[in-house]
Amino acid sequence: MADDRFHVYDTTLRDGAQQEGLNLTVADKLAIARHLDGIGVGFIEGGWPGANPKDTEFFRRAQTELDLKHAQLAAFGATRRAGVKAADDPLVAALRESGAPVVTLVAKSHDRHVELALRTTLQENLAMIRDTVSHLRAEGQRVFLDAEHFFDGYKSNPAYALEVILAAAEAGADVIALCDTNGGMLPDELADVVHAAAGTSARIGIHCHDDTGCAVANTLAAVKAGATHVQGCANGYGERSGNANLFTVVANLQLKRGFDLVPPSALADMTRIAHAITEVTNVTPNSHAPYVGMSAFAHKAGLHASAIKVDPNLYQHIDPALVGNDMRMLVSDMAGRASVELKGRELGYELTPETTKELVDRVKDLESRGYTFEAADASFELLLRDTVHGERRRHFEVESWRVIVERTKGGELVSEATVKLHAKGERIVATGEGNGPVNALDRAVRLALEKLYPELAKVELVDFKVRILEGTHGTDAITRVLVTSSDETSEWDTVGVAENIIEASWQALEQAVTYGLLKAGRDA
Repeated sequence: MADDRFHVYDTTLRDGAQQEGLNLTVADKLAIARHLDGIGVGFIEGGWPGANPKDTEFFRRAQTELDLKHAQLAAFGATRRAGVKAADDPLVAALRESGAPVVTLVAKSHDRHVELALRTTLQENLAMIRDTVSHLRAEGQRVFLDAEHFFDGYKSNPAYALEVILAAAEAGADVIALCDTNGGMLPDELADVVHAAAGTSARIGIHCHDDTGCAVANTLAAVKAGATHVQGCANGYGERSGNANLFTVVANLQLKRGFDLVPPSALADMTRIAHAITEVTNVTPNSHAPYVGMSAFAHKAGLHASAIKVDPNLYQHIDPALVGNDMRMLVSDMAGRASVELKGRELGYELTPETTKELVDRVKDLESRGYTFEAADASFELLLRDTVHGERRRHFEVESWRVIVERTKGGELVSEATVKLHAKGERIVATGEGNGPVNALDRAVRLALEKLYPELAKVELVDFKVRILEGTHGTDAITRVLVTSSDETSEWDTVGVAENIIEASWQALEQAVTYGLLKAGRDA
């Protein structure tokens, strides 16, 4: 298990699951727990057994279905109710019987919350904390305490907030995590409060929300002020603005502050794990997320590229490989020769100065007409290949295509596309139907080419974006279409631009098929 001197505590499966639009099944939670264990966190908070059937089922299945190598499971719950013994409280019993070696109790540390929300006295709240902590400790479980609304409580009544810490610690709680539940704190004031709490001699943890955009900064400030237990969520999930992004916290502490939190091999798997979790949650990954986002080490400006050509570290704060990410060169109308040279090298081409200049000129000309290559790497690679070879090289030639959209008597819209192509000495005519014109064109191209190129059976269109370009309007506006395709192992993006949306779509589709064939090893 992880080193106990400093805790990395994940609460994705409980606090993170409160994010709007995020709904996890028990199977989802088990899958995410395995990913989190793979990155080396010390504790995984699985949910609140007894409070809802899903979390109760998770802990039951976890006992036989989770083989954790690094982490321990923690069950979340509340202190006993006012006027009831901990041993007799059914929700405390659910924590006791969860099978989790660790229990994290939430307790009020804000005097007004005690009196208005719990509707009990300040002394009874302290008794509830002492009784529940000591009872669970006597049953053999380790206990952490989340001091809810601690920072607001400290502002209201600092003596009582500190008394909550002491009551929990004296009863046997190993850690008291100070919660910025409303997410309203800033790093300097938060650090002062953490420093005061650490003066009680209790072990202090930190739990931050991101309502001020400071959750990660607040967490780091708390560690500097004495916290030795950090809580957060994968990818910054959580209600409202989310929780502290645990991946960012871990990377910052390990790579910037020298903490030994997770194995280097696990840290190098962080980007993959972050994206794997987004697949389970079905939440679109933040491409600009620190460390693990696709754009975290992407460079666009020509000035940056010139420096990176000399030394990549001149415009990168770490080696991307440390967190399993890659440097990417984005090619756009801002690109200079260095950007194109580096991108070509990334794709396996050593470009001559003449080819580089020609390619830069073509990129700038096309982008002035609405194309975008920073979002369409596959289109850029095809353009690069054409420039290197001095001619357009494709696997098929297009004679013509057409699309008909028909509304049936029943009100159903049906699209029919016919394509006429030449490939490998054959003239091929194929017709495909779809629920829209682009879908119909996609099917027609496949029908035409799959016999000659069976690899296309694995290629599918997975995303389709349309944008009316700035400065144009009405039905004759210039349209840009971005198509994302996949072959079950990776994805690629292509772009088309035209006054006609179907023509723009066709350009992107034709490039997507061509790139898919090149990727499968078929020479043009």
